[in-house]
Amino acid sequence: MDRRDFLKTAAAGTLMTSLNHKFAYAASGSLPTRTLGRTGEKVSIVGLGGYHIGMQSDEQESLRIIRTALDGGINFLDNCWDYNGGESEIRMGKALRDGYRQKAFLMTKIDGRTRKAAAQQIEESLRRLQTDRIDLLQFHEVIRDTDPDRIFAEGGGMEAALEAKKQGKIRYIGFTGHKSPDIHLKMLQTAAAHQFTFDTVQMPLNVMDAHYDSFEKKVLPVLVKENIGVLGMKSMGDKIILKSNTATPVECLRYAMNLPTSVVITGCDSLKILQQALDAAHSFKPMSRSEVATLLAKTAPVAGKGEFELYKTSHNFDGTYQNPQWLG
Repeated sequence: MDRRDFLKTAAAGTLMTSLNHKFAYAASGSLPTRTLGRTGEKVSIVGLGGYHIGMQSDEQESLRIIRTALDGGINFLDNCWDYNGGESEIRMGKALRDGYRQKAFLMTKIDGRTRKAAAQQIEESLRRLQTDRIDLLQFHEVIRDTDPDRIFAEGGGMEAALEAKKQGKIRYIGFTGHKSPDIHLKMLQTAAAHQFTFDTVQMPLNVMDAHYDSFEKKVLPVLVKENIGVLGMKSMGDKIILKSNTATPVECLRYAMNLPTSVVITGCDSLKILQQALDAAHSFKPMSRSEVATLLAKTAPVAGKGEFELYKTSHNFDGTYQNPQWLG
């Protein structure tokens, strides 16, 4: 599929605003799960974000959050090579001891755009996470128009990822980004030009994104059509959306879960916030069209300029912009 076909598909796609059984079911005791796209893996409807895990002053509290999440039915764990100088991966590795690794579908991300940088970061992540296999490796912060070509170039990061997969060190490959849906589409098109299909794509999906330079409208239909696992992130925009006073945390989570996401990744910096996510997952039921319309009507007046989506409109969330050496 060339870029023109991708753009046509994205433009023509009609966003699902209610889910059928292909994507979710209401909880009846255990935490709901969904299929992770073409992989066939079953993942929890919500996933535990990795960034906040490394921010805790109390390491033991971080470990309690991770293990409580796994005991509570969350099996999808998010992380990244650069989160908190590696501390997030180190703590997650400790938490996954004593049999907990078997409960987790473990994802981490790398920044390396060159084969050398990517290979080094993969090895460091394996060591920090205390595992010999990462379930899902994703290229982090695909936020520049040049990123797709760099990753797929001769001597690029994809070579390292494919080699690691061949060696059994990783199982699946995806990419993430928060800046522009057009860059996501270019990454998908570039992959197709190299006869490669990503297993997953991670992107912001929330009540503000629906109104401004929308991943939901441009990229999500393509992923659903191609059966690529959809990882929703920034359901609350790192709490910035909550400052708009237009949606509650549970409404934000519910909206993201109502989309055809495989998993909604949410940061939990306390056991209380973790319980909020678990409760939202257990009580989730597909929203009606009128419920969706009402929620979007509340957020529309403040969403038009992206002021509550600073990851799109500023460099505040761009770790690789502040640290270009991570790219290699």
